[in-house]
Amino acid sequence: MDTRIGDEVLNRLRKEYKLDADEFVVSERCIQSNRLFEIITAVILSQNTSDRNACRALQKLRELTGGVITPETVLLLPVDKLEDALRPAGMYRNRSRVIRELASVFNQGGFQERLISEVSRSSVEEARRLLMELPGVGWKTADVVLLRYFRKPVFPVDTHITRITMRMGFTGSKSYKHISRFWMDNTSPGNYLDLHLYLITHGRRTCRARKPLCNKCVLRDMCKYGVDTVDDKR
Repeated sequence: MDTRIGDEVLNRLRKEYKLDADEFVVSERCIQSNRLFEIITAVILSQNTSDRNACRALQKLRELTGGVITPETVLLLPVDKLEDALRPAGMYRNRSRVIRELASVFNQGGFQERLISEVSRSSVEEARRLLMELPGVGWKTADVVLLRYFRKPVFPVDTHITRITMRMGFTGSKSYKHISRFWMDNTSPGNYLDLHLYLITHGRRTCRARKPLCNKCVLRDMCKYGVDTVDDKR
C-alpha cells in the first residue's frame, strides 16, 4: 500500500471542496483567540453536537463575557447566564458545570503557563495524559487540542472519519486508536489537520451515513464500498 495514501486522499478532497469555516469549531472564525482555555472550551462544546451549534454557544458566551473568554470572565457569570449561553450546544446544564470546573482549574495562579510548558515538552502520550486530567477532556478532545494548539503529531477521529475509513476498507475495526494510527502512518504529518477537516467535510457532504453519494465521490476508485456499490448496479 502506498505509504502516503492519506496525502493522495487529501489532494483529491482539496480539489473537490472548499472548507466552510462555520462548520468547524477549531476554525479561527469560531475561536477568535489563541488562548488555550478558549480552545479547550470550544472543543468541549462540540462534543456530541454539531460544530455549528458549538460555535453558536461559543459566540453567545463571548457576548456575555465582553468578547473575551477567560477563566475569570466565565467564573464571574451567574450559573443561569452561563447555562443560557451554552443552550445551543445542548446538555447545557452539564456543560456549564464542566466549563466552570475547567475555569476554576485554569484560574489557579500560573496554571495555564505550567500546563503549556509541560505539554509542549512532553511526548504525545504524556501530553495527552496531562490534558485528559482536565475536567471534560477525553481522548478525542485531547487530540484535537494537541493538534490544533500544540501542533503535536496526532490524528483525531470522529464518526465521519470512522465511517469513511471503514467504507474505504482501510480497517475493519471501529477502534479510535486503530483508525487514528492508520491515517498517521499513511499521511505526511504536516497534512494531519487539513486531512482531518477535509475528511469530516467529505463525510458531511458526500460519504453520508445514509444514502452516500458514491456516484459523485472523488474517492470511489479507492473505496471498497464505492466499487462494490458500482458492481452491484451492473
